[in-house]
Formats: sequence, structure tokens, C-alpha cells
Amino acid sequence: MASFAPLNMARDQAICVRPDDQQWQDAPQAPVRRWPLEREAPESGQVTSLVEYLPGTHFPAHLHPKGEEILVLSGVFSDDGGDYPAGSYLRSPAGSRHAPYSAAGCLLFVKLNQFAEADQQALRLPPDAFCWQTTASGQRQCLLHTHGQEQTWLIECAAGARLMMPPPVSGELLVLGGSLSEQAGSAVVQPLSQYSWLRDPALGLRMLCASAPTQVLLKLGALRL
Repeated sequence: MASFAPLNMARDQAICVRPDDQQWQDAPQAPVRRWPLEREAPESGQVTSLVEYLPGTHFPAHLHPKGEEILVLSGVFSDDGGDYPAGSYLRSPAGSRHAPYSAAGCLLFVKLNQFAEADQQALRLPPDAFCWQTTASGQRQCLLHTHGQEQTWLIECAAGARLMMPPPVSGELLVLGGSLSEQAGSAVVQPLSQYSWLRDPALGLRMLCASAPTQVLLKLGALRL
């Protein structure tokens, strides 16, 4: 049996994964493909990934030992509780179980086994239930979930605007659409295009600007082992 090395689990270090780095893998149980962004163990432990369900996929019923968090990026995701179109945000706490499927196919952002022990809130939020607010700088943002220091936001930036992030500074983001650029000293860092993922213990200190109208999923204060 081939040995396994944890992937991108040194959370005291910054890591950026871009679409050019895609390494899609077939899941063992169903016609599902996964692109792991960070992974603690082969089929257990903490994992953050993009997951693609092909049309007609039915995944076996399974338990979430330490919770599952999903943002539906495209298509329609379904489980025992209903159908969730693109933009839906789902949280299934520790001990929950479901049998997911997708009739038409879908693309998901998934975080497994990363709930705080005391966080038992279940959420099924369709995009038309989001509460958007506009800040003084013109940034549109929606707080999807908060528990202790952990915050999960959807943020929309106009072209040329800086991505403004509330404290705490540690966190991760996924670019859902558009592009972010960063000025680091005199060098311009390669832009973050759609589905680029950035994790950094000092994320809130970075100077990230939208080079086009941009939407991001932002998670702050949730880097834990």
C-alpha cells in the first residue's frame, strides 16, 4: 500500500492553490471527482476540497463525525432534506448523516470534520435567504455563519476595490467569480482567478484588490487542527 503524506496541513504557513494546480481524483464509492486543497488522511480526518458530482450520482449514506460544510458552486445538490441550487450554503453538525445525490450534476466546495466541538448549528440556506449588507466602502457582504471567533462570509467587490476583511486575521478564501490581485512590495503577485484558494494565518493583513467584479467565500478565525 502506498504511503500517504498529509496535504497542505501546516496551517501556520500560507498556501495558495490555483486552477492550474488542479489534481482531480476519483472517489472510491461513486462517480464523484474530488480536487483536494488540504487533507489530513486518505479517507478520514479534516479535508477541504472541490467536489464534482456527475449527473445521476447517488452517494452512499454516511456520517459526519465532526461536521460537514458545503457551498454549492454550480448545478443542484440534493440529499434527504431537499434540493439545493447553486449558491446554497449548508452546515451539517457532528453526528449528522445524509445520503447525497445530484440528478443534473453539481460542483461543491466542501469542508469535512472541521466544526468546533460546541458548534451544533445545522443550516440549509438558499441564496434568496441571504442577508446582504453594503459597507461604507461600497463592499457587499453577507455573514453566513458565526461561532466564537469563527466567521463565514460571502463578499462582493467592485472592480478596483480592496477586499476589506474584518478581524480575526487568520483564515482562508475561495474566489467564486472574478479575480483578485495583490501588490507585494514592488512585485505583483499572480492574480487569483475563479476557484483559487488562499489560506493564511495572516490573511487579513494582505492587500487584495478586485481586478474585476469579484465574489469570494471568506472564512476567518477557523484554522484549527
